[in-house]
Amino acid sequence: MHTLNLGILAHVDAGKTSLTERLLHAAGVIDTIGSVDDGSTQTDSLSLERQRGITIKSAVASFVVDDVTVNLIDTPGHPDFIAEVERVLNVLDGAVLVVSAVEGVQAQTRVLMRTLQRLGIPTLIFVNKIDRSGARYDGVLRGIAEKLAPASISMGPATALGTRGATSRPHDDADADFRSALVDLLAGHDEALLAAYVDDEAALSWQRLRGELAAQTKRALVHPVFFGSAITGAGVDALISGITGLLPTAEDDADGPVSGTVFKVERGSAGEKIAYVRMFSGTVRVRDRLPFRGDEEGKVTALSVYERGSDVPGDAVTAGRIGKLWGIGDVRIGDAIGVPRATPPDGHHFAPPTLETIVAPLHPADKAALHVALTQLAEQDPLINLRQDDLRQETSVSLYGEVQKEVIQATLANDFGVDVSFRETTTIHIERPAGTGAAAEFIHVDPNPFLATVGLRIDPAPVGSGVAFRLGVELGSMPYAFFKAVEETVKATLEQGIHGWQVTDCTVTMTHSGYAARQSHAHAVFDKSMSSTAGDFRNLTPLVLMSALQQAVSRVYEPMHRFSLDIPADLFGLVLPVLARLRAVPQTSVVRGPSYVVEGEIPAASVHALERQLPSLTRGEGVLECAFDHYRPVRGAVPDRPRSDHDPLHRREYLMRVTRRAAGG
Repeated sequence: MHTLNLGILAHVDAGKTSLTERLLHAAGVIDTIGSVDDGSTQTDSLSLERQRGITIKSAVASFVVDDVTVNLIDTPGHPDFIAEVERVLNVLDGAVLVVSAVEGVQAQTRVLMRTLQRLGIPTLIFVNKIDRSGARYDGVLRGIAEKLAPASISMGPATALGTRGATSRPHDDADADFRSALVDLLAGHDEALLAAYVDDEAALSWQRLRGELAAQTKRALVHPVFFGSAITGAGVDALISGITGLLPTAEDDADGPVSGTVFKVERGSAGEKIAYVRMFSGTVRVRDRLPFRGDEEGKVTALSVYERGSDVPGDAVTAGRIGKLWGIGDVRIGDAIGVPRATPPDGHHFAPPTLETIVAPLHPADKAALHVALTQLAEQDPLINLRQDDLRQETSVSLYGEVQKEVIQATLANDFGVDVSFRETTTIHIERPAGTGAAAEFIHVDPNPFLATVGLRIDPAPVGSGVAFRLGVELGSMPYAFFKAVEETVKATLEQGIHGWQVTDCTVTMTHSGYAARQSHAHAVFDKSMSSTAGDFRNLTPLVLMSALQQAVSRVYEPMHRFSLDIPADLFGLVLPVLARLRAVPQTSVVRGPSYVVEGEIPAASVHALERQLPSLTRGEGVLECAFDHYRPVRGAVPDRPRSDHDPLHRREYLMRVTRRAAGG
């Protein structure tokens, strides 16, 4: 028995969850197909998902076709929940990208396909809703070739589009046009096939072409396109054949070293933490002790494995399978279980959240409960990025959009019994050092109140590189725990820079180090007033680092979105001034029949305003596609975010007061 871990991805409302229901029904897992509108689907199990008719959390279901067990992972389509999709990508063997036959390629479809291609994930495309009024065949294929995947090919024509009788018939070896198109597509990646075609086209057997199509699909070189309807079931059998015949199954090394990845964390009914793990190698059994995150370890107290529908209790999870593990209390999303993979995932696949809001309990007595609830939500979605301002007693969360904020509010009320309010959503900026800065504080030299020497230099680094810490001193010059304290504090401190925003894309090098060795008075125990501790380095490091950052000059950058705006041609002159007021920069405009398509960039802070004004500006005919693209330096007044005690203007005075109080002064 082989295993295929399959992701179902789509733009919201393309019919992704309905397709999941149809696949489970076709495989005999469920007797009745659930409805998204009625809230009766297998994978949308949360009450909020049923109420809103959208997928919020990724969900796993399993079915068997021939000798292949398919672990199907249904992911959210709404862009506010893109973080759920990101976590799933690292555990997939293949994917099905769903496109609506009516709306065609949409903004989120393009974002998803670019990411799947960058990661080399073999992908089939399913054009859904051929039974709906307005469904198209040729137009959607052109859109897929132009905007998604030039190396794509339709696996069968669709007929009677827009009616309940719409259907799709798979091509076979008698379709000469299809054979010719398939040879043209495959020959671009296989010189031997091209040579054989040139020598004798008739000698290329259907079996060889089909085998080469499977081989190139598994290498993510080509993308077969299937047409059908999740509601009527048209074309779904052909898609299932494509899933099992064209996508790669997982490698099965059950006897190898234990290696897996945690892609989801949730809490059980008793509050216990449950980790969803994709196993890449080895076997995990109940009572096994599993290393994760370096030197941490957890004991598996129970587990379940996905097979023939949902997860069932078991004794072991083997390579290639997906399981749920109980007992690993401190595990987090993204953690490697056992031996880390030889080629770990390359960080985030999508843009980080660009919005932020402050959340507060409606009843002050719920403050502690709110902190616990938000901490548990952050376990399940690390990108909400809790930020606690201890001075102002405020908690901020990062967001992708307003829908996500509404879901967080409803979740806190329904699952935790905490009613909250949100302040106005603001845009998250970042800081980057414009140049190089350096600073140092030396032990026993005023005004340094700590028993530590710390020197730091901060340098700009390539865009997207994050924060790197390096040693410019000998590792043996002081205890390793002190170096570790400096490194951890550097990364924590840079969460708030000179202007209050996270500092990124920089390298921090430790240039000076020194400490007071462990000492005591005669015939007495250890005296921390005479000996350095890790606390000395944790307290001193922010002072030095912020001084270096001030010298380097920290510049603030705002998030920019790439937009494509399709508007009636006669309204082009009315829309341009609005784009200018919103600081959008049109870069190209193309006439397409009765429409103008304007492309350019717009600040993330202006996107919501454009979406709100667009219907009235364009008689309801305007279509906006928008996605994060890059950060650019802020022009004009620099927006500062309220800082906590990392403020370099006040932190030295604050720490010296604390130190004097601790010393009894």
